[in-house]
Amino acid sequence: MALFSSPTTVQSHRVRFVLAEKGINVEVVDVDPANPPEDLIDLNPDQSIPTLLDRELVLYDGGVITEYLDERYPHPPLMPVDPVSRARLRLAMYRLMKDWYPLVAALETNDKRRTESARKRLTEDLVASNDVFSAAPYFLNDELTLVDCAIAPLLWRLELYGVKLPRQAAAVKKYAERIFERESFQASLSEDELQMRE
Repeated sequence: MALFSSPTTVQSHRVRFVLAEKGINVEVVDVDPANPPEDLIDLNPDQSIPTLLDRELVLYDGGVITEYLDERYPHPPLMPVDPVSRARLRLAMYRLMKDWYPLVAALETNDKRRTESARKRLTEDLVASNDVFSAAPYFLNDELTLVDCAIAPLLWRLELYGVKLPRQAAAVKKYAERIFERESFQASLSEDELQMRE
């Protein structure tokens, strides 16, 4: 198994977190998105990262990859067994991908106006979500899930993006600290990501 991964993007980090949480051995191939290697060009018509190669199977898109890994390697499970809880978390993932990940994309541009607007909106959204972060040890769940694996890389980058959480987001900060202390999260960090918070 090989993962074509960027050492700095949230989507790649998300997949590496799932791999580390499940203890899956994988060859991680660091890719510069501006200069993709021939192997990636041959495997993935979009040349997007992350891209996972598992024998003859090629997958791309962080969500598709993480769901595949959770089903292919069921222990530890990263989604609840009961359909209602699974549906609730899938809806949370949908909102995360629709609302917060585009803000991350805006924060990574050189457009000052877009960046400032995204920073303000992400701060407001995290403050508004504080009660949800305090409701359970993990996001809407007692155990770590794929949703946490998608949120944590975003929270890790807040300082880099200039997002300063006010005291009204105390539960978000505690949640982030709890996730960041996990051995699997630490193992998922690239050298570049480690430097983001120095």
